[in-house]
Amino acid sequence: MNDLSRAIRDQRADLDRAWARVLDSSYVVMGPEHAAFEAELAALVGATHAVGVGSGTDALELMLRATMPLGREIVVTAANCGGYTTTAARRAGFTVRYVDIDAETHCVDPKALVDVLDDSVGVVVVTHLYGRAADVAAVRSVCEPLGIRVVEDCAQAIGARTPEGPVGSQAAAAAFSFYPTKNLGALGDGGAVTTSSDDIADKLRSLRQYGWSDKYRIGSDGGRNSRLDEVQASVLRVRMPLLAAQNETRRRIIQRYAEAATAPVRVLPATDAGHVGHLAVVVVDDRDRFRRHLDSHFVRSDVHYPVPDHAQTAFEGEYTGVSLPVTEAMAERIVSLPCFAEMTPDEVDRVCDALASY
Repeated sequence: MNDLSRAIRDQRADLDRAWARVLDSSYVVMGPEHAAFEAELAALVGATHAVGVGSGTDALELMLRATMPLGREIVVTAANCGGYTTTAARRAGFTVRYVDIDAETHCVDPKALVDVLDDSVGVVVVTHLYGRAADVAAVRSVCEPLGIRVVEDCAQAIGARTPEGPVGSQAAAAAFSFYPTKNLGALGDGGAVTTSSDDIADKLRSLRQYGWSDKYRIGSDGGRNSRLDEVQASVLRVRMPLLAAQNETRRRIIQRYAEAATAPVRVLPATDAGHVGHLAVVVVDDRDRFRRHLDSHFVRSDVHYPVPDHAQTAFEGEYTGVSLPVTEAMAERIVSLPCFAEMTPDEVDRVCDALASY
């Protein structure tokens, strides 16, 4: 599905130089690489602030803590996004409520939001799933008149752009993950939150470091130790200039798949800058049969994600009666194909041959 060693090999000289800068500086946490990366990320997404943290899940949690309106406690999210927002919200002490998705985009369905919002909902999370930019403006038009904040989960979509602007700049705040398999990946964990609100940025900077208002003085409850270290910041600075070209390569791979696929397989399209091709996802009725066919052509596959959040064993009984028909139907039919920027032409051809012969 992915071969991280290829990017490491191709970038080795630049990575060695970046790590040498870290060693020469003697800074290991929140030093010059960290500060430079935050500035570069904010510029990339068109936000005023970027706040580096230890992981994408930390980014989600701290973002929710920093944006939840006083007196509210419910986070609304889609249930097809791997459980990351659910984990972050529960860790922050919030209650999670789910909304169904659009069958074409697999992102939050703005029309379905009307049925799940009330005055206890404080934040709605819009996940840009598989690399596709969701319609944040439509979600905001439903939520903002009710005093509900909208935030973005950009973990899979860094670099995506819409007519409203880049993802990460279209809501109160946005969370990013730099897990190694992401389009912009570190060589370990890392995350960040972007925002153009000075107040939210100040809260985030406090929360990522114990809730300090000043050293050893806790001014905000809910803080933690979540800092992006200098080594990972230096890696991300090496890789950020490569992002746009790699995203375009991913889009081209998915388009090849779409052109090759036979009628029983629907490849979710990645046709413009609103999709960065993080995952190549197809919809097929008989998933087991399709995956056996791929195996016979020596093509790896995966499922992102097989169990909707509300059906997870850990929450058994908590969401009894919750019905998300589109989410549940898609969870039975989705399959992810290999898609990463370092794929060889022969590898792409092999996947296309498997699709064409199904």
